[in-house]
Amino acid sequence: MRKGIEPTRVEREPERWIDEGPIREVAVAATERAKPARPRRHENMSLDPEVKEKVEASLEPRRAARLSDRLLQAQIALEAERFTDARRMANSLLKEMSHVSAVHEVIGLSNYRLGRWREAAAALEIARSQRGRVEDLPVLADCYRALKRWSAVDEIWEEIKGISPSHEVMAEGRIVVAGSLADRGELKEAIDLMVRSAAIPKKVRDHHLRQWYVLGDLYDRAGNLHKAREMFRRVALHDPDFADVEGRIASLR
Repeated sequence: MRKGIEPTRVEREPERWIDEGPIREVAVAATERAKPARPRRHENMSLDPEVKEKVEASLEPRRAARLSDRLLQAQIALEAERFTDARRMANSLLKEMSHVSAVHEVIGLSNYRLGRWREAAAALEIARSQRGRVEDLPVLADCYRALKRWSAVDEIWEEIKGISPSHEVMAEGRIVVAGSLADRGELKEAIDLMVRSAAIPKKVRDHHLRQWYVLGDLYDRAGNLHKAREMFRRVALHDPDFADVEGRIASLR
């Protein structure tokens, strides 16, 4: 990907959301999508063929090529964590490309990473209505969690379960819903939901660690320090540098 550097505007303060635990900081789907464990080679990125076809079908060739490139640059900025730039570039495409779901997706994910929950949810809902991507559903659910729209969180969780997506997407959805239940004061229900992910697989992946960490945090908040230590130690066994897991273990001694 090319790194087109553009001036960054001064942002207003994001909406405040006070979370009683570190769950959200560790385990959000869209955060992981926008910040991959291994940075992509930007120069190899290209638009999704379906997106490119939709742009080309609605604009004259030269204009389609120019705006397609700008959309690609917005996606590159999102990958590079230049969220303000990504949002600005995507917003500039709305007049001519409001029918392209990828534009709304970039706006939604950028706003999400900037802590602008309402704007993120609005953009992701438009993308969802145009071409639903199951990978974005946990992000949308987390926006509604931030806004305390519990019924919307539950509705999206039912949708995710009905689709039977990848293990990673299921894990992210489960984490968001568990956090939502904890926010509502339903710690037992949150723990019951996360316990389903407590089994140790043959090959431990990052989404397993995130789920175990969240379960450990929930046990800690519920006062079950023995179980909390068990979960945190399991995470540390596989990745001692995961988040603040060593500190969490030390705090429970």
